[in-house]
Amino acid sequence: MAKKPPQKVGKSAKPQVARPPKGSVPGLSAVDVRKGEELSRKLPGSGPPKVLESVPLTQAACLALRQRGVSVGFVPTMGALHEGHITLIQQARRLADVVVVSIFVNPTQFGPAEDFDNYPRDRDGDLMKCRSAGADLVFMPTAAAMYPDGFQTSVTPGPVAAGACGRYRPGHFGGVATIVLKLFQVCQPHIAVFGEKDWQQLAVVRRLVRDFNFPVEVVGVPTAREPDGLALSSRNRRLSPRDREQAPVLARAITRAQQAYAQGVVDAGALCRTVMDEVKTARGVKLQYVEIVDAESIQPLRSVDRPARVLVAAHLGNVRLIDNGALGG
Repeated sequence: MAKKPPQKVGKSAKPQVARPPKGSVPGLSAVDVRKGEELSRKLPGSGPPKVLESVPLTQAACLALRQRGVSVGFVPTMGALHEGHITLIQQARRLADVVVVSIFVNPTQFGPAEDFDNYPRDRDGDLMKCRSAGADLVFMPTAAAMYPDGFQTSVTPGPVAAGACGRYRPGHFGGVATIVLKLFQVCQPHIAVFGEKDWQQLAVVRRLVRDFNFPVEVVGVPTAREPDGLALSSRNRRLSPRDREQAPVLARAITRAQQAYAQGVVDAGALCRTVMDEVKTARGVKLQYVEIVDAESIQPLRSVDRPARVLVAAHLGNVRLIDNGALGG
C-alpha cells in the first residue's frame, strides 16, 4: 500500500492576551486612578492636609506621587497624637517631599483582654496636630476597609517578636507586622518614621522590611519625654493623678541601669536587678518584665558584649506602659 503523505501541521495561534490600558493600575478602578493622579498633583500643598478614608484612592494617589518622582514620607499612628508623634511627622517632613500620616487603631494587635475599646481617640485634635506638624495627607481608614470580608492572610514574625512584649501579648506583633505591610502597600512610602519608645516594634518592622525586600528606609526617632522623664504615650492620658506621679520611675530605673553599665557592670542579671530595685521605690507600679536584649535581634543576653537595650513594661492601675534605653554601642 502506498504511504499517505505526512499531514502538514499548521502553526498554532498565539493566545491573545489583552494588554492593560495605558495608565491603568491593576486592582484599582480607572476612577480611583484618575482621582489619585489629580490629588497627587496638589501635593505637597498649603493649608490643611487632605483626609482620605478610601484604601484604593489613597493607594492611587501615593502611586502617582512615586511615578512622578516625588518622595513619600510615612508616619503610621493609632491616633491620640502627642508631641512624640509631632516629632515623627516633622522628621518625615525634613526627609521627604510629601508626608502621609495614617491614623488607624488596629484591632488585630490587641488581645481579647486588652484596651482596644478604651484606647483614646481624638479625630479633630489629631487632624489639627497633623496640620501643625506639616502633614500633607492623612489616611484614616475604617477597620472594614483594612480587613474586608474574606480577609485571611497575615504575617507571623519570627524570634524577634517572641520575647519581651511578645511573651505577654501573644499575637500582638503578628497584628503589627500585618498592618504595617498593608499600610506600606497602600501608602507606598520611600521613608517610614517610627518612634524608638517601642523598640521591639521597631525591630520587628525593620526585620519585616528586610525579609520582604520592601524598598523603604525605616527611620527610628529617639523617644520624646516629659520633663520628669516619662516617655510620651497616648496611654498616659488614662493615668490617674497618683499613677502619673509614680510613672517616671520606669525612666529612672533605666537610667540607673545605664549608669551601672557605664561603671563597668555588664552582667544582664545584675542590670535587671538594678532596674527592679528602683521600680520598687514607687507605689502601685507592678513590673511586668525587665529584659536586657540584643538591640537588633531582641534576643536575651547574659552579658552586654554588643549593642543592647534594656526593655521594661509595667502596669499602673489598668494602664500598661513600656520604656527602653540603650546599653553599649
